Amino acid sequence: MMKQRAASFLILGLLAALGIFLILYATPQGLGLSDDSIAYIAGARSMLNGQGYREAWLASNGPVTHFPPAFSSILALVGLSGLDPIRGARFVNALLFGANTFLLGVIGWRMTKSQVAGIVLAFLFVVNSSLFRVHAVAMSEPLYIFFSLISFLFFEYYLDRKRMRWLVLTGCFAGLAYLTRYAGLALVATFLVAIILLRETWELRIKRSLVFVASFLPWAAAWAARNKLVADNATNRTLVYHPLSAENIQTGIYNFSEFLIPVETWRRTLVKMPELFLVLVFVIAFVILIWVLLKGFRKFLQPTSELPEVLSFTNGLYIFGYLASIISSMMLFDASTKFKLRINSPIYISLLILLVWLGFWLWQKRSTIQRGLVIVFTASLFLLSVNETKGVVAQLHKGAQGYASFQWYDSEAMDFLDDLPDGTRIYTNQPGPVYLYTNRPSYVLPDLIDPVTGLPRKGFEQGAKTLQADVLSGEAVLALFKFGSEAEDVQSTYLQLAEGLYLAHNSHGDKIYTTFP
Repeated sequence: MMKQRAASFLILGLLAALGIFLILYATPQGLGLSDDSIAYIAGARSMLNGQGYREAWLASNGPVTHFPPAFSSILALVGLSGLDPIRGARFVNALLFGANTFLLGVIGWRMTKSQVAGIVLAFLFVVNSSLFRVHAVAMSEPLYIFFSLISFLFFEYYLDRKRMRWLVLTGCFAGLAYLTRYAGLALVATFLVAIILLRETWELRIKRSLVFVASFLPWAAAWAARNKLVADNATNRTLVYHPLSAENIQTGIYNFSEFLIPVETWRRTLVKMPELFLVLVFVIAFVILIWVLLKGFRKFLQPTSELPEVLSFTNGLYIFGYLASIISSMMLFDASTKFKLRINSPIYISLLILLVWLGFWLWQKRSTIQRGLVIVFTASLFLLSVNETKGVVAQLHKGAQGYASFQWYDSEAMDFLDDLPDGTRIYTNQPGPVYLYTNRPSYVLPDLIDPVTGLPRKGFEQGAKTLQADVLSGEAVLALFKFGSEAEDVQSTYLQLAEGLYLAHNSHGDKIYTTFP
């Protein structure tokens, strides 16, 4: 038995090492970068400079409240070694991919009491192209997944061993997840509901809920208090209703299809029938919901009945808690949030866990047909996933993604901005990459619509006049990137801002306006 356990840990360790190697191999020029990536990196640099967690990529350099501090703090901690956060992020996410692989293996093992199932779950994670892409970008999701997986494990330890310290640790790691992404509130809701459903008496339910909340609350309260002190708001969110757009829903369905079908040619064919995936999403969600309700309420109504398997149950519950958190954020707080891969990724993790649980449940039936189906399905999924991820790794290895790609690295417009005299103010629609490639903070453009609230923004005309006057003074420039690829209404706004200014540089759709020579 001891040899089997040691062998299983060794295999999980090797899979974790494989995951680390694959991320490092796929990102020789660094992780992919987005606007949020640059915000995290700039925030880490600001910490290293002793200025605190600030918006260093913007000329205002205000305190950061929109992004929780955990990921930037990790990058700053790594930066103490002398490694710049933009480089440190690559090693952090590589290690997180390995750590998450190992943790999922342990979760699969404890969930099924089968070492093989744990190895299967870890391997499915390593070769999943969607989750691999998530770890190949400098974003906070890998760290959020790491803290989430630990909190799931500790909650299972608590219910298995009846030791209060595991519940306290669950609350602490849920707090760390919240300090990584505000969606960590979904974890809090999940564990509170699980405590209510799975504990035997109301006395236990109330006392354990209070212990859990007391373990989580200091983390969230400290961050909210800091934000209130330095920026007079808790999370930089405004309560405004805006319904989900059809485009956003379509984005979510497409990303779900990428996770569900690991074959590009099949996906391209089936995605032409979007209603098929929409129906599939509802069917999967409905089945999981019914299963969670049956398991949870049976234990709640019959406290002496057997405890449902905790890791699969809490992950099923978490899917709906996370969806509720994200949808409420989109509809009430941040219209700019979309169902992109990184936003959906925590759900994909839970779905993988439930898939392995389903396979193990079928295997336990000891039916030759069912076991044969499990073997054929698992082997097919492995082969298809390996082939898809192999292509993704090769693609990423050829060049960095997003703002780290050669289109930005070799940008003539960036060279123009870099050569401007020190102190020249830069107004731009791309403050992130301008900061990244010129090391200069910039000013955001006045706009007609607030992307967060989706409501008209006041003062556009006055803002445009102020910008134009500043540029014509010779002390500032207006830099517009991807001028011809934006939507028509955005293009119209750019034309209004550039009216009366001198076009000093024009290359590949990037335009820079200055005062007249």
